[in-house]
Amino acid sequence: MNTYFVEKAKMTLAGVSIRTTNEVEMGPDGGLPQLWETYFQSNIAGQVATVNPEYIYALYTDYESDASGAYTVVIGHEVAEERHLEGNQLEETGLEESELEESELEENELEKNELEESELVENQLEENRLEESQLEETQFTYAAVPESKYMVFTTKKGPVFEVVAQAWGEIWAYFKESREARTYTGDFEIYDSRNFDPADTQVEIYIAIE
Repeated sequence: MNTYFVEKAKMTLAGVSIRTTNEVEMGPDGGLPQLWETYFQSNIAGQVATVNPEYIYALYTDYESDASGAYTVVIGHEVAEERHLEGNQLEETGLEESELEESELEENELEKNELEESELVENQLEENRLEESQLEETQFTYAAVPESKYMVFTTKKGPVFEVVAQAWGEIWAYFKESREARTYTGDFEIYDSRNFDPADTQVEIYIAIE
């Protein structure tokens, strides 16, 4: 495999996830194929603010120990973390405005009672909408990937599951005797959806190193 080194800034990913091990994935009960199906059905890019949505990440993170232990796989997209925080602030601002409107209605008790009844209905509808929105977000796992140096391995072209599995086998073998040491802070595969052909594709695998 061709390799090169690169440094990347920290980023945040949002996606669907499972907890698994290499041993499980090598057997008949591996969960990664089903996780990919879940990703393609989830429409993540249509529900959260993504960065470069054409790139699909398969992140390996939260390692229990090393390649032999459990880890979490997140399949999804890079998200605009600052934009996500701004969204929370806008929701807080909306609540403050609602409280101000209620205080202004104290001038007329009869109108206030009528408006309060109306607002109760509106607030309940708004709470329902917020709960639905929060439910959509909590369907996804948000994972922080720290700034790191990476050794990047490029697979050969071929059926995606075949070439990726082969590449990981070579990666594990390489690091058993290499001068570079893995940090296990977050490794990932990148897929370009603009030219993704499951039967004939090439993937870059980023391995975090010291």
